[in-house]
Amino acid sequence: MTIAIGDKLPAATFKEKTADGPVELTTDQLFADKRVVLFAVPGAFTPTCSLNHLPGYLENRDAILAKGVDDIAVVAVNDWHVMGAWAQSSGGMGKIHFLADWDGSFAKALGLDIDLSAGGLGVRSKRYSMLVENGVVKTLNIEESPGQATVSGAAAMIEQL
Repeated sequence: MTIAIGDKLPAATFKEKTADGPVELTTDQLFADKRVVLFAVPGAFTPTCSLNHLPGYLENRDAILAKGVDDIAVVAVNDWHVMGAWAQSSGGMGKIHFLADWDGSFAKALGLDIDLSAGGLGVRSKRYSMLVENGVVKTLNIEESPGQATVSGAAAMIEQL
């Protein structure tokens, strides 16, 4: 079953690279008493994710935060080393959270996992964005095609805020 507007996010623990090494962050730490934009990509360093989806959120970070959002996070089914390297190479380190859903358990718990084995990627997350308030989904935008980032892109999210 896919998560829906009004649902509480399932409990999960992510890993994120910091200057001091990896840290574990729970959904409670990330979303409790906060208004957070969360977006997911099928994979760090993949073309649509790196050239379109992530840059839109980095370029519009200040505009999103100005709309009363406390934080922005991106999640992918990659390990924390890959997510950390993506954060550094994209210039996003310290600007948004780069969350590693290393085993896909968060994507599966949301019902937003997708098998991209035919393309050599294995089980990943669907591309989506959501506004989460105090752990509850307020908006949810799921892309129909993993090769596009329009419905879940930063411009669409800004309009919803």
